[in-house]
Amino acid sequence: MLGWRMIFTRIIPLYLLIASACFGESAAVWIKKGDEFDAGRKTQNALESYLKAESIQPDQADILIKIAKQYGDLMPSLKGKARKEAAQKSLTYSRKAVAIAPKLPDAHLALALSLGKITEFLGNQEKLEASREIKTAADQALKLNPKSDYAHHMLGRWHQEIADIGGATRLLAKVIYGGIPKGSYQDALDHFEKARKINPERLIHQIEYGRTLAMMGKNDDAKREIKKGLSMPNREADDTESKLRGQKTLDDI
Repeated sequence: MLGWRMIFTRIIPLYLLIASACFGESAAVWIKKGDEFDAGRKTQNALESYLKAESIQPDQADILIKIAKQYGDLMPSLKGKARKEAAQKSLTYSRKAVAIAPKLPDAHLALALSLGKITEFLGNQEKLEASREIKTAADQALKLNPKSDYAHHMLGRWHQEIADIGGATRLLAKVIYGGIPKGSYQDALDHFEKARKINPERLIHQIEYGRTLAMMGKNDDAKREIKKGLSMPNREADDTESKLRGQKTLDDI
């Protein structure tokens, strides 16, 4: 008969192996639920599911990226302090994802997106500092994944905003960037066009393409492209905000 020590020596590693597998399966189940909620634009439910997955498997970059996205997606439904806190949490999770998986393109993309979300709460200098980091993160995401439509989109937004700065802000940009950054509406348009070709179903690409044309003074083309974007069905959490931005541009033309 086996002694107790022998029994424990054999049983405990087996128990740990089974427990580990169960935890792994449980995290996978929560991730699957989160993905289903995300696809249905049930952002709060998706966030709760991913947070449960994180509690089981912490420091997993893929989970952190999903959590960062949900906090960003919550923002349109929030106001004031709650909106700012969601933006900050999105940024915290995306930074952690980059630190854990610096060669993962979606980690850098998550960082660029989170930085873009938080800029509304920043002063001019902080916005420019964030802008520089956005470009670095988006460039890295595109380098690691040349087919990333959202990396092109974020670079389009960067060129769009840099081309539009002037006056004191432009002087501040010279200090922060070490020179006037080269941003142009044409470069913005090119990036949005590439984003549209990679993923034509994302209306945000279409609307920003049209808005850029308006910034270039091509009003007839802008109206046509923005209206096309406004007619597209909402598929993502921030599509409503994108349409509001597009409609405002359309009203101002």
